[in-house]
Amino acid sequence: MKILKFGGKSLANGKGIHKVVDIIEDKAKSGEVLAVVLSARGKSTDELEEILEKAVNNESYQEQLTAFKKYQLAEYVNFNADIEFETLDKLFEGVSLLGDYSKRIKDQVLSQGEVISAKLLTHLLQERGVNANFTDSRALIKTDATFGEAQPLEKLSKENVVNHFKKYNGDTVNIVTGFIASNTKNETTTLGRNGSNYTAALLANYLDAEELQNFTHVNGIYTANPDLVADAKKIEKLSFTEANELAYFGANILHAKTIIPLIEKDIPLRILNTFDHNDNGTLITSEASKKGIKSLSVLENVSLINLEGRGLLGKVGVDARIFKALAYKNISVSIISQGSSERGIGLVVASEKANEAKKVLEQEFEVDFQTKDVNTITVEDEVSVISIIGQDLSTFHRPYNALIKNQVIPLLFNNTVSGNNVSLVVYKKQLHKALNVIHGEIFGVTKKINIAIFGHGLVGGTLINQILESAEKIKKRKKIDLNVFAVANSRKVLLNPKGVDANWQSNINEGIAYSIQDIIDFANQYHLENLIAVDNTASKEFTDNYLKLVENGFDIVSSNKIANTLSFDFYKDLRSKLEQYQKQYLYETNVGAGLPLIDTIKLLHLSGENITRIKGVFSGSLSYLFNTFSKEDRLFSEVLREAMDKGFTEPDPREDLCGNDVGRKLLILARELDLSNEFVDINIHNLIPENLRGGDASSFLNKIEELNPVYQKIKDEQQPNHVLRYIGDLHGDLFEEKGILDVTLVSVPESSALGQVKGSDSIFEIYTESYGDQPIVIQGAGAGAAVTARGVFGDILRLTEKG
Repeated sequence: MKILKFGGKSLANGKGIHKVVDIIEDKAKSGEVLAVVLSARGKSTDELEEILEKAVNNESYQEQLTAFKKYQLAEYVNFNADIEFETLDKLFEGVSLLGDYSKRIKDQVLSQGEVISAKLLTHLLQERGVNANFTDSRALIKTDATFGEAQPLEKLSKENVVNHFKKYNGDTVNIVTGFIASNTKNETTTLGRNGSNYTAALLANYLDAEELQNFTHVNGIYTANPDLVADAKKIEKLSFTEANELAYFGANILHAKTIIPLIEKDIPLRILNTFDHNDNGTLITSEASKKGIKSLSVLENVSLINLEGRGLLGKVGVDARIFKALAYKNISVSIISQGSSERGIGLVVASEKANEAKKVLEQEFEVDFQTKDVNTITVEDEVSVISIIGQDLSTFHRPYNALIKNQVIPLLFNNTVSGNNVSLVVYKKQLHKALNVIHGEIFGVTKKINIAIFGHGLVGGTLINQILESAEKIKKRKKIDLNVFAVANSRKVLLNPKGVDANWQSNINEGIAYSIQDIIDFANQYHLENLIAVDNTASKEFTDNYLKLVENGFDIVSSNKIANTLSFDFYKDLRSKLEQYQKQYLYETNVGAGLPLIDTIKLLHLSGENITRIKGVFSGSLSYLFNTFSKEDRLFSEVLREAMDKGFTEPDPREDLCGNDVGRKLLILARELDLSNEFVDINIHNLIPENLRGGDASSFLNKIEELNPVYQKIKDEQQPNHVLRYIGDLHGDLFEEKGILDVTLVSVPESSALGQVKGSDSIFEIYTESYGDQPIVIQGAGAGAAVTARGVFGDILRLTEKG
């Protein structure tokens, strides 16, 4: 015989209950011997509890009760539930008159949901020609008199079940009410949480069933709740021991008491999906499976109680006093550990018991309050418990660090004696994000990186396209899912929690006006983890958002140089904030576009290498301009227009010619060496004659030929075999507080390293004490949207590998 159990969602009106009838009919008509255990249909139990609360508070409940009855009858025209409805009418009326009810009355009320469910299914099966028999489990399962959480009387219950199934056997399909039972006085009792599963497990045990099949709305047990973690994977096979751990730590498909009767008789449990009957589900047997992390379980509807006081630290017997006091009031503690204070103890109890637990503990520690050994006992209600089943403490740092990086700070930490299960208490509002962060770290599935890109011009637009084009390859190769959830310009933002697609450019017009807080709120609303903000603007105003983004969990990648060249106080504040929130700020493209310059300098400086000088051609735009002008017999204005046409310069080329861009890059490198220079310290040779510095871009371009005699003269006055180069030079005593920063146009031998630069390449010479007169030379493409975007992309990928 097989025992089939169907839950409330499976039995709901519509597709659910008809699918259940199909499954049972198919099995019965194919000759399978089976019994069926049912929960109440849909949300019937919750509905009955709500009506009961309205009745006891003398609130109007008739409308909701009528809706309940209507739902139970639905389109089943030949089905009658008058007896159950009459019982409910009398019970609710009595509760309303008395203004009170006992647990015994509540059990009677709730039992009607299962009775109606089983009677309806029996009726529907009989209409299909199946020999179905309604079986009220109150006549079979006998319990003690603990209403709401009754314990079965094993010997008597087994005898009743065996005798019943001897009478109704063969081709009879017994449709049994789950969850409900009765005491020796024949008063209705209930079996508590997951009671219908427990009923099914008891029947399986008493009848030596071949298998218990638990039909739910999912395909089995997953590595996490698939409603909360999209990447959750189904677990094909578990052992009873592992299932018991999952049940204890909150897996809502299982309950510890469900497993025990099956273990006793070695009866397999299979978790199946009512709506996908072709799936094999998850099989739970006595056979041990491979070691390792199995699943993330969640306990909700719990509260965290904190006892804090100077006298608790190291004091013997405190835990015992806590357990004894709470046990006296039948309050169960699921977790106890060092709390959120070094001088505190934290414990987790059911939310409905939290206030009572606090009162009990205040009474127990009354004397300790007087001696100041205990200062406060507080209750934190909005919490949840995440348990990592099978987590080895030796690798726990990975998910823990990932949580901290995503600004999820556990309130309490606990591990089992075996060291194979770890539980964390987190704020309920952070539960969804925490589950996704942990799951991505420990199960080797795709790690999602959520990116907000600000600025979608040449560099930003190219970057977005590069990400979209490479995303699938990176996902397969690196198991990293790059999700661009926001694309913004200075006015509008395009938001999509699942990521923008290749049509983002046409969709950006549908964007909405925004503030940076809107982006933060959106990320929080959709529980987005591993956040990166990418600044591809050239905006001083946008850098004002950096601190707020860091505070709200974003790492930052930037091609915008401004943040690193503002006041030294801001520079230090930003680094301090990054350290405080354990976030990263990468900006490799700030100086050398796609060249690995900043990383090289950081590494040299960190290793203790004394850098004595850095000089080079910092601007790809000006590199192209002077390389071409020096080599070819052409007018300066002609070469400048060509550089503009190729996109090497800004629309107003004076932004390049003024030298501020090179100055900012030089200042960034100075600060990487811990120098406290400000922008005003830079000696900048402005390449624009004073009379051309004012006015708009068009007026300047109309007078561009005035540059020709100036630069022709400079070119002609060079020594033979020399060329012009616009360089940045950081020198002086770089062990002092400040260095010397020069930005100037120089003439260098054509045969020198600087003189051999071609096209729009940049070149950097890094002089150190160890290398002496032979510098480290880094040379390559120094301009262009594709190169810069690729450098930004590299920084994004670098961030995905940190932590």
